[in-house]
Amino acid sequence: MISNNVEASEKPLNAANSADFRRIYNETMILLFKVSWRIVNDEDAAEDIVHDSYIKASEKKMSFPTMNDAKFWLIRVVKNASLNYALRKKRERTAYKKALYEDRRQQTSGETDLLRQETQKIALAALKKLPKTLKEVIILREYGDLNYKEIGKVLGITEGNVKIRMFRAREQLEKLIGGDDVYLS
Repeated sequence: MISNNVEASEKPLNAANSADFRRIYNETMILLFKVSWRIVNDEDAAEDIVHDSYIKASEKKMSFPTMNDAKFWLIRVVKNASLNYALRKKRERTAYKKALYEDRRQQTSGETDLLRQETQKIALAALKKLPKTLKEVIILREYGDLNYKEIGKVLGITEGNVKIRMFRAREQLEKLIGGDDVYLS
């Protein structure tokens, strides 16, 4: 009897079937909402993202062998959608700030020039601390003005590897320099 109950409770779930959909929804909604809300920090957006994930599962007529499979698939979809939403909102805020609050005057003062010089010294010192492989791509890109494909040819690596190294180099520079003590013009 026990094995029959386990088999009955573990029958495949089809998101297009209304009974299965309701079961999936009831068992995962709170968890998915919490995951999304923690990422986007906005209740309405989190709710929309979660509902969109259910719609996606239903429209694709997803079939899941177990409830856990459905839960894990939905968590992955909600997490990715939430991260994309958060990144998009961050880019929008940055663009708005830049457009609205950017000082359009081009006059520099002695203080600004001094800050710029100090920042250049800090950046060069941080650049010297990078490993050779990362330093090469930054120098070729920023100072040599080469694109990723050209850098790959120069260094004998793939364009994808150049992108990875650029990402890592910028990440390490940001850690070395920090953002608080640097003048950015």
